[in-house]
Amino acid sequence: MNIHEYQGKQILKSFGVAVQEGIVAETPDQAIAAAKELKAKYNSDWVVIKAQIHAGGRGKGGGVKLAKNLDEVKEKSTAIIGMQLVTPQTGAKGKKVNKVLVAQDVYYPGATPTKEFYMSVMLDRSKGHNVIIYSTEGGMDIEAVAEHTPDKIWKEHIDPKVGLRDFQCRKIAFNLGLSGNAFKEMTKFVASLYKAYDSIDASLFEINPVLKTSDDKIIAVDSKVSFDGNGLYRHPDYEKLRDLSEEDPTEVEAKDAELNYVKLDGNVGCMVNGAGLAMATMDIIKLSGGDPANFLDVGGTANAERVEKAFRIILRDSNVKAILVNIFGGIVRCDRVAQGIVDAYKNMGNIPVPLIVRLQGTNAEEAKKLIDASGLKVYSAIQLQEAADLVKKVINN
Repeated sequence: MNIHEYQGKQILKSFGVAVQEGIVAETPDQAIAAAKELKAKYNSDWVVIKAQIHAGGRGKGGGVKLAKNLDEVKEKSTAIIGMQLVTPQTGAKGKKVNKVLVAQDVYYPGATPTKEFYMSVMLDRSKGHNVIIYSTEGGMDIEAVAEHTPDKIWKEHIDPKVGLRDFQCRKIAFNLGLSGNAFKEMTKFVASLYKAYDSIDASLFEINPVLKTSDDKIIAVDSKVSFDGNGLYRHPDYEKLRDLSEEDPTEVEAKDAELNYVKLDGNVGCMVNGAGLAMATMDIIKLSGGDPANFLDVGGTANAERVEKAFRIILRDSNVKAILVNIFGGIVRCDRVAQGIVDAYKNMGNIPVPLIVRLQGTNAEEAKKLIDASGLKVYSAIQLQEAADLVKKVINN
């Protein structure tokens, strides 16, 4: 689950991480009121208007603007709120901006120049350790830094048996070239950031940039936070931060129906039980000359109601030219799944694309007989290659 920048900053702040302060606004009038409040608190007319969507690269798409007075606050918030913001992470369609963060100006002039860093915390699956990735090249695409100047990226792995140690925080501050008060502030920042990540079952904390201000404070100017969905039941307060308007409506509906669904760009719908089998099914679709239109795992309860819901979700995608149902009957018997498919087909009245059903495992032969005797326009298969050949046949017709 992803959340907005302002929500991520609220979490960071609760763990003692210094952040760029800001106020959320959903209208230009609210943005002006927020700017006035920030001016009274920080004695600065300058604020930053930042679009709040679940995607990075907002500045490149025109979603981050500096406003030097209230007239500019109104002008720029009016332009951003309601816009369809296209960034490198949204795709060509972009995302509608429903709110902005009016944030304090933290790049105020001083005797000491500011400096931007990059920092993130995530799981390194190859090592089974959490890792802090950091760089002196903040404010830039970290992928570009990794490609062109990989020597400017450091990684600090954290042993899960002992957690983050003080010497590691000091090592990070040293590698970033800091000294004096900025060095001390960075060690505190790193410790607090890691505590936040570890405590809320996050899958990612990314701060780009982390800013050393002109008076040697270290603050998070941005925040990208992703939660591990499997751990959300432990954090009901954080689960409430979910913004459904930022998610694909079909995926939201599937989640409510307890179906694991992810929309893709292909032409063959998939209905499978089990994530591993779903991945293998998508591979066989590619090898057969098609492209998977979705990942859909119905789980272990493939009854008629669940199957029908899955069919309806798959068919909302107008690109789907065929559907492959690939079920392994272990806990659930294949003949029960087959009966569920037949009942769902009849309840829907019609499925407007070819349907290939491959059932393997407990009572697979009985399941094939049920499908063949149903009188419905369903292609049945037992072997995976047989199903792949049928997919190739129907999409090429």
